[in-house]
Amino acid sequence: MRQAQEILPGSAYPALSQSVTEEALSSIDNDDNMTKMDHLHSETKTADHDDYPDGGLRAWLIILGTWCCTFSTFGFVNTWGVFQSYYEIHMLKNSSPSQIAWIGSVQYSLVFLPGLITGRLFDLGYLKVPFFLGTVILVVATFLTAQCEEYWHFLLCQGFTVGIACGICFGPTLSVVGHWFKKRRGIAMGVTATGSSLGGTIFPIAARNLIGIIGFPWTMRIMGFILIFTLGISNIVLARRLPPKDVPGGLFNLQAFKLPAFTIYCVANAIAFLGIYTVLTFIDVSAINVGVSPSFSFYLVSFANASSGVGRLMTGILVDRYGAVNVITPMTIAVAIMTFLWPYAQSKNSLIAVAIIYGFTSSAYVSAFNIPLYNMGVIEDIGRRMGTIMVFAALGAVAGPPISGAINAATGSTKAVSYYAGSTVLLAVVLMLTTRHLILKKIRGTF
Repeated sequence: MRQAQEILPGSAYPALSQSVTEEALSSIDNDDNMTKMDHLHSETKTADHDDYPDGGLRAWLIILGTWCCTFSTFGFVNTWGVFQSYYEIHMLKNSSPSQIAWIGSVQYSLVFLPGLITGRLFDLGYLKVPFFLGTVILVVATFLTAQCEEYWHFLLCQGFTVGIACGICFGPTLSVVGHWFKKRRGIAMGVTATGSSLGGTIFPIAARNLIGIIGFPWTMRIMGFILIFTLGISNIVLARRLPPKDVPGGLFNLQAFKLPAFTIYCVANAIAFLGIYTVLTFIDVSAINVGVSPSFSFYLVSFANASSGVGRLMTGILVDRYGAVNVITPMTIAVAIMTFLWPYAQSKNSLIAVAIIYGFTSSAYVSAFNIPLYNMGVIEDIGRRMGTIMVFAALGAVAGPPISGAINAATGSTKAVSYYAGSTVLLAVVLMLTTRHLILKKIRGTF
C-alpha cells in the first residue's frame, strides 16, 4: 500500500488517491504491471504548489478585483427581492407572483450555471477574455432592462441575459482566490464575499429611491454605470498565478463522482438552494401583506444583505481555524429556524429581526459552501470542480423561488412556504454532515 500511495505525489485528497490506486493495482497483471502503473501516474500526477503569497500588495489587489466582481454580480442579483415587489405592484401586476419569481430564479441559477464552462477555461489558462465578455454583456443587459415593458422582455433581459453575464464573470472568481491564498484562504474568501453583501445593501436602496425620483429606466441606467466602474476594476487587476494544466476528464469530469463525499456534497448544495433564498425573495412582499409600508418594506432586503456582510467576514476568519463545514452547518441550521419563524413575524420590528438574523446566518453557507472543494482534488482542477458544484447549485436556485411562489399562491399563506424552504435547508445540513463523516471518519476534526 505504501507503494500505491507514492504513485500519486501532489494529491490534495489522500483518501481518494488511496482508493484509486488500490482499485487500479488490484487489476494489474504481473506482465504489464509497470506499464499500467506508469499510465495511472501520468494521468493523476500534479505539481505541489507551496509558494502561495497569502498576502502582499498583488495578492490583496486580486481580492479587490474579486470583491468588485461579487459586488457587481451576486450583489446585483441579491437585489431581486425589491424588483419582485415593485413588479408585482406596478410593471407586471397582471402576472402572478410565481411567474415574476421565475425572473429572479433564472438570475440566481445562471449566476452559477456558466461556471462549468468558465471554470474549465480558467484551468486551461483563460480568464481575461471571458471576464471582459461577461462584463460587456452584463452592462448591455442592464441598459436593455431599462427599456423593458412586457413580462417576456424582463425574463429575457433581466433573467437570462443578466444571469448569464453574471455567471461568466463570477464563475472563475473564486478559483482566482485559490491561486493566491492557501493558509489565509478563508479570510480571503470572506472579504471577497462581503462584496455581494454591500452590493445587496446599496443596490436595493438605490433602486427604490431612484425609481421614485427619476423613474425606472434611468434607475437601471445608473446601475449600469456603476457596473462599468466596479467591473472595470476587476478587469484591470484580476490575474491567474499558477501555470495552466489540462487535467484529464474533459468539461464535466464524471470520474470525480466516484468519490461519494463529492457526489453527496453536490446534491446537498442543490437541495440547499431550493430553500435558502426564499426568505430573501419574499420578505419584502410578506411585509407589505401584514401592513408594513411599501416605503419601508424594501429596506428589509438591505438589512439582510448588510448583516450578511458581517457574517461573511466572520465566517472567513472561523473557516481558517475550524474548517468550512464545521462553520457552515450550525449557521445553516439557524437559517432553517429563521425560515420557519419568518411567517410568524407580523410587525415591523419582528421582520427587521428576522431579516438581520437570517442575513447573518445564511451568509456562512453562501460565502463558504465552495471552500471544501479545495480539499477534494488538486488546485489545477479547481475551476472545473467549482463549475461542477455551481451546476448543482443552479438546479436548486432556478427551481426554489418559483416553487415557493407556487406554494404561496396555492395556500395563500407564507407558512406553507416556510415549511417547504426550511425543510430543504435542514436536509442539506444532513447531507453536508454526511460528507464530513465520509472524509474525516470521526466526530472531531477540521473540515
